[in-house]
Amino acid sequence: FEERNGVRLPSYKGDIINGDAFDEKSRIPDPQRLIRAYCQSAATLNLLRAFATGGYAAMQRVTQWDLDFAKHSEQGDRYQELAHRVDEALGFMAAAGLTLDHPIMQATEFWTSHECLLLPYEQALTRK
Repeated sequence: FEERNGVRLPSYKGDIINGDAFDEKSRIPDPQRLIRAYCQSAATLNLLRAFATGGYAAMQRVTQWDLDFAKHSEQGDRYQELAHRVDEALGFMAAAGLTLDHPIMQATEFWTSHECLLLPYEQALTRK
């Protein structure tokens, strides 16, 4: 529970469970939030999976990854230098026989996690 000025309400447990506004209505757990979060998480993971296995993560594209953040940030020059060094390393690897069309050069693995704030919800999604 959370208490302010003598008012005691259930704790804020994260956007997928209840609202952070300090009022009774916001602090009621809302199952629709769980459903929206689940759908959004699935869509996000599908997008990440597509990026990781669909060629976007291919190392030869490293210089194409410099989206606006690299052009309009203090770190842009450092990123460009790193991308150049990756290109040089790719040239060395190609000379050693590891070409860019090798499957290991076309995809990447990724991992995700979250905070597990509502254990009964987590239990329903956990396999034994």
